Amino acid sequence: MQAKAEQQRRGGRLRQRLLGLAADLSVHKLQLAVTVTPAAASLLPALAVAALILLIAAARRAPAPSSLDAYRTGVAVVDPPSISAPPRGSAAAAAARVPPGCDIFRPGEWVPDGAAPYYTNLTCSLIQEHQNCMKYGRPDTGFLRWRWRPAGCDLPRFDAEAFLDAVRDSSMAFVGDSLARNHMQSLMCLLTKVAYPKDISKTTHPEFRTMHYESHNFTVAIFWSPFLVRGYQPDPARHMWAIHLDEPDAAWVPGIAGFDRVVLSAANWFARPAMFYEAGRVVGCHSCLAPGVPDLTHRHSLRMAFRAALRALAGPGAAFGGTVIVRTLSPTSHFEGGEWDKGGDCRRTRPLAAGEARVAGLDRDFHGAQVEEFARAKAAVDAGGRGRPRLVLMDTTAAMVLRPDGHPSRYGHWAHENVTLYNDCVHWCLPGPIDAWNEMLLQMLLQDRPS
Repeated sequence: MQAKAEQQRRGGRLRQRLLGLAADLSVHKLQLAVTVTPAAASLLPALAVAALILLIAAARRAPAPSSLDAYRTGVAVVDPPSISAPPRGSAAAAAARVPPGCDIFRPGEWVPDGAAPYYTNLTCSLIQEHQNCMKYGRPDTGFLRWRWRPAGCDLPRFDAEAFLDAVRDSSMAFVGDSLARNHMQSLMCLLTKVAYPKDISKTTHPEFRTMHYESHNFTVAIFWSPFLVRGYQPDPARHMWAIHLDEPDAAWVPGIAGFDRVVLSAANWFARPAMFYEAGRVVGCHSCLAPGVPDLTHRHSLRMAFRAALRALAGPGAAFGGTVIVRTLSPTSHFEGGEWDKGGDCRRTRPLAAGEARVAGLDRDFHGAQVEEFARAKAAVDAGGRGRPRLVLMDTTAAMVLRPDGHPSRYGHWAHENVTLYNDCVHWCLPGPIDAWNEMLLQMLLQDRPS
């Protein structure tokens, strides 16, 4: 009798677990037997497997939910990657491309996109906490439903399979500040539709990560270098930086020699008070108020740092032989109602219209210096007849200046947390407008491949 009672108890517990699983999979019409007889109890393990298979099959037949449902229900349904991969090169060859003559970086507008976003904070676990706006309670989702359309043509939607096909058997390094990391994490989230990467980092430092997509033999890495050149704080209490404008940062230069592509970017940190050095000597400063030291412009320090970084990548004797992608600055001008440290915030919920904002002030100075130094380095490579490394410009600034609605603001941490963070109007929510950078990047990669 005790054995029969125990079998019945086990049957009841298993039935409850299966009912719970059915509820989790949103299969509401499946009925389970209410009574488990002693004779049937011995068959429960096999029945459990069969029932689980039926549950999963029924769930897959259910209508696919909107990606925004994940925000409302707290449950994410993610389709697994296809087991059988398409033939090598076929996805990239078949991908939608911009028409000849289309400049995806020219001024344009953000237009409604009912199919956005590509992913959510629940379908991608690779989002930096401070950019995880939905997790931390951002109440609006309308800012997610826009796409960039350059004047005169359309920018195709991101195709994860085509991207991985285009970068198969290659590597890409992102070099810069936390916006470079923001960019790389956007890319990895977009690629989760096909594959998740394996962390193969040789360090535990969170700002130096290397990820590998085994299915396509693609490696992507981030190298933290906010000035691109050597920079440090001799006395952190004084908040003054020492920047050696002619010394490329050893944090990234040796590490990128074997990479096929490097995405180079930096800007925001050059607004900080700093002493500038060249050949080991002080040549100027920014906001140092030191007697006899000329106060040079932000534009000068950023210009010289980019010149040194591009020389390390593309100058005579450079070890790098791949493609250098120079990404222009992400706007620093989206704080409203005050400066970044004086209560400024970014509360907008929709993009600005075309022509409603232009690149101006500090953003214009930084952007001008970046574009000019890129042109200078490219001319030197072309004049040398070397052909390598290849330099290309990724000018995202005109598109992003229209998106003051896409930043975390206060939604990068819980409201009750006692943190010393300012309203973040520099980084981008994930998902968010920054995903357009990888739509642009994909088109740049496709231009290198035959159609």
